[in-house]
Amino acid sequence: MSTTNGATKNRSAVEEYLASGDRDPLFLAGAALDVLKGFPAACIDFCMTSPPYWGQRAYSGGGIGLEPNWRDYVRNLLAVFAQVRRVLKPTGSFWLNIGDAYDKKCLLGLPWRVALALTDEQGWVLRNDVVWNKVKGGPDNATDKLRNIHEYVFHFTKAGKGYFYDADAIRKKPGEARVVQGAVVSATGVSGVRYRRQIELSTSLEPAEKEAAYKALDGILEEVRAGRLADFRMIIRGQQRATHSDSEAVSGRARELKERGFYFLKYHPNGAKPADVWDILPEDTQKRKLHFAAYPEDLCRIPIAATCPEGGVVLDPFCGTATTNLVAFRLGRRSVGVDVSDEYLRIARERCRLLL
Repeated sequence: MSTTNGATKNRSAVEEYLASGDRDPLFLAGAALDVLKGFPAACIDFCMTSPPYWGQRAYSGGGIGLEPNWRDYVRNLLAVFAQVRRVLKPTGSFWLNIGDAYDKKCLLGLPWRVALALTDEQGWVLRNDVVWNKVKGGPDNATDKLRNIHEYVFHFTKAGKGYFYDADAIRKKPGEARVVQGAVVSATGVSGVRYRRQIELSTSLEPAEKEAAYKALDGILEEVRAGRLADFRMIIRGQQRATHSDSEAVSGRARELKERGFYFLKYHPNGAKPADVWDILPEDTQKRKLHFAAYPEDLCRIPIAATCPEGGVVLDPFCGTATTNLVAFRLGRRSVGVDVSDEYLRIARERCRLLL
């Protein structure tokens, strides 16, 4: 691990690091915009960062977040993220956690101002807006508004297709099917008995459709028994509504329900993907005394596991005390951290030294 100053030295350090295969994080000191300008183009697999809040905290080293108005803050962030786009590979992803702020009693909506500017002005594709529910927030003495206990985590890509995404790496392991009194029962207790009864009593299905429905249900239950399917739901005409829409003009499911009389919703055998609301406590488990952002390790795990290939290079242009870099190392990724504060980088090196 090393900290280097100067644009030329930074570029040299990055090029040497990328060529070396070294798994130890590389740390570079300086303003994010200046340092990133020295990076080669399309050299990074993944970027995740949590930039300083605007007007709320005094970070060691100053820099972004201390602007006199929020418009300058947004403008400065956009300049940095334009460089992130330049250094990111076409297959790469950019995850942005950003907090909001008030100005003259008005919630500014900074996360969405930045997100929409990135899509409208720089051409980023917004794939997800994750709500980070902090479960419990800090003290809030205001008597005229609710407590704020969430932040956004945005997932951007450079294009709508072709980016790296390993959904299986983040799936939640499903429960297992079992056999009860000779009948197969899915992970959530579906045995097919209720569906058989609905088919039998249906006044919406023709005899041929009922026969086809029984046969298809037997086939699905056999898939569950064989372990090729973790779970399922059966949608039957006249019993359940089509998912998403009843309009055949906009919903293929609605058309299938009309033409066939039934269809199945199949659960992935490797489990479900995480949803877009994450309950993660923000506590500072490292008990750091100088860095006050409550950016937890758990916030980084899903993004890195899903959208950075094993052995890939992770970038955090506002790395602070290296939470992103720490998680990247634990997940088998290399990383580069940039920060304007020498003191934060000293802590970052120490945290990673203890890990390595």
